[in-house]
Amino acid sequence: MPKSPFFTEEHTLFRTSIREFLHKEMTPHFGEWEANEQIPRWAWEKMGEMGYLALGHPEAYGGMPVDWFTHVVYCEELSRALNAGFAAAMTVHQYMATNHLSRAGSDLLRQKYLAPAIQGKKIACLGMSEPHVGSNVQGLKTFAQDMGDHYLVTGSKIFITNGYYADFMTLCCNTDQGISLIVVDLDADGVSRNKLKKIGWHSSDTAEVFFDQVKVPKENLIGEAGKGFYLISDSLQTERLIASISSLGTLDGVMAMTQQYMREREAFGRPIAKFQALRHRMADLATEIEACRQLIYSTVWKVENGVFAVKECSMCKLYSAELTIKVVNECLQMYGGYGYMEDFPIAQVYRDCRAGSIAGGTSEIMREIIAKMTLDGVEYKQAY
Repeated sequence: MPKSPFFTEEHTLFRTSIREFLHKEMTPHFGEWEANEQIPRWAWEKMGEMGYLALGHPEAYGGMPVDWFTHVVYCEELSRALNAGFAAAMTVHQYMATNHLSRAGSDLLRQKYLAPAIQGKKIACLGMSEPHVGSNVQGLKTFAQDMGDHYLVTGSKIFITNGYYADFMTLCCNTDQGISLIVVDLDADGVSRNKLKKIGWHSSDTAEVFFDQVKVPKENLIGEAGKGFYLISDSLQTERLIASISSLGTLDGVMAMTQQYMREREAFGRPIAKFQALRHRMADLATEIEACRQLIYSTVWKVENGVFAVKECSMCKLYSAELTIKVVNECLQMYGGYGYMEDFPIAQVYRDCRAGSIAGGTSEIMREIIAKMTLDGVEYKQAY
């Protein structure tokens, strides 16, 4: 078989290493974390100790610059373990909350927040969505008032992954200069949090966070005041591509689990994997997954080579999220009545996968971006 045009031997070794690590150190605890709706601190620190939270960050702060296909391997394997809450918590911490510190944070902010986040000693979250605004960055109500040597932050955020247990938030808010990004310590006076109950992603905590005249040092500003919209807009492409890769990992994991079940489960004296109607349904799903994989890998290749691939990232997010819902639904059907039982992992995957078409930009938003670019000729350029 010819070598992959995307993955090297080093990627393959890394895949084996992280898969074995997750199987040994993390997956035995997934049931406990689902029940407790919390990932314990030791798990974050273990991920940091192994260097997984360092991927993509500057070496000066304990990071490890890597190519994009290393991120592919990492995110695929996180999701292939089939605990979407765990995968979401780690990827939000790494690719959404701390990447802005990597790109535009001062040395002081990187030393104070990024370095311990890379070690897993501080947990990070990103504060964008608001109760009456959603993720419309330009309509945000949370405001940081300039008081000279500090800001006073007032407002609220909702649907914040890691928000209940996080140590700090990369807050997207309004300032006198426009949308800005500010790091807020979540143990500061005036911060309160409400843990939200969800259909799935139970291992991952999700919160509504309130700010009542929270005093934040001016030095906690990331980059320039008023430039936060550009930072967020650029990073959304990374967020959507990471979400797509994560969906691909879920697809691989749920298909492998279901195929194994079909080989073992017998009906009418033979494995259900031998029934043509079921075999052909699985063949169709495998074909669609491979098409999704090639779309994602080709987009990653473009991004790796400097393309600001807004259209392709949106297509990846849309297609992979919708396909995951379809595939998991079909796979659950293969289990019959057992698929509806909590004792079978497919039930959790079924709950978890529904968030994919909502989080990180809904499928409707993805379709509108694609329509603007393909029908209206709109072009998006990297701004920061």
